[in-house]
Amino acid sequence: MKEKIYFLITCLILSYSTQAQLYGGIEIGSKGIKMTVLDVENLKRNTYDVKEFWTENVGIAAGIGIDGALLKEDIDKAGTVVANNYKRMLTEYRIEDKNIFIVASSGVGLANNTNDLVVKIKEVTNKKIEIISSSLEAKLLLRGCIPPKNYLNSVIVDIGGGNAKGGYAKEINGSSVFFPISCDLGTVTLTELINKKCKQKTIFEFSENLFDYLPTMRESFKKMYTSRPESQEKSNVYISGGAAWAFYTLTTGIKAEENFTQVQYDDILAIRTIAENNYQRFVTAAESNVEMQKVLKTYQQKSLIAAFNLLETSLEVIPNVQNKKIFFAKQGQIAWLVSYVFDNAKGVKQIN
Repeated sequence: MKEKIYFLITCLILSYSTQAQLYGGIEIGSKGIKMTVLDVENLKRNTYDVKEFWTENVGIAAGIGIDGALLKEDIDKAGTVVANNYKRMLTEYRIEDKNIFIVASSGVGLANNTNDLVVKIKEVTNKKIEIISSSLEAKLLLRGCIPPKNYLNSVIVDIGGGNAKGGYAKEINGSSVFFPISCDLGTVTLTELINKKCKQKTIFEFSENLFDYLPTMRESFKKMYTSRPESQEKSNVYISGGAAWAFYTLTTGIKAEENFTQVQYDDILAIRTIAENNYQRFVTAAESNVEMQKVLKTYQQKSLIAAFNLLETSLEVIPNVQNKKIFFAKQGQIAWLVSYVFDNAKGVKQIN
């Protein structure tokens, strides 16, 4: 009888230990550093639960818009944040070292001195980070941000801190083939670019200079879409990234419950106007709204104006955008990182 009890206990312990395993992902992005802890039940079936997700608002891409390089102080700051959270994953969450992945986003990858960042992270964690290309990041985004049933009639557009990227899938010979699109304009890089044009550094002057820059922005996004003409023909547009999150949160005042929420193009136009002309409205509302407070702690007014102009322009240049369905992808902030962790945990070779 005792042997049977011991056998059952052993089976339960083994069953529990094989049911789930923790994985950690750290993404060094242009606007901040994101940490994700995944409770993975089955790698083959991609079944998991996001056990924990948090962000530290450490901007690292400010220098890219100035002279194309990451600033040394920003690299050092990123190294400290990454080291602290890497140790937290090892000790507090007891994640195995081999199950922790550290990457830098494609926006950070635009810098001409990314090797300095790679060396710093290697120094503080003994791990070599990978700088993700915009095409791979967009491919992972598509997999994580669009429902499989809508893969072939949708395009994903992600406005990040360092760049904008996205893409769509097309069926060729019975397989879905991904086609990336990208534009070297993001919230941080655009904010720094416009700031360089300002002498008095006021909001009014910033908005004026940004308005003058709009024709260039439109051309940049037009080129992004016309490089892959089929991207303009999709009936669904999924938006993700910090700009989309800020738009949704400040418009609704709540945290998105559904993974995909349909939004209206006119609301995107309206939120941009408020950011430029009535920013105090956000400040007042945020006093009693925790979710809105998170946005305003992440974005100062100039960055918010830049973010919403990018979001609006990226949609405005799509032909017949008023007749398309636009969805906010709630999981956009972690979707590509989750896909990356899964592929690498399985030993899948990444192809840029």
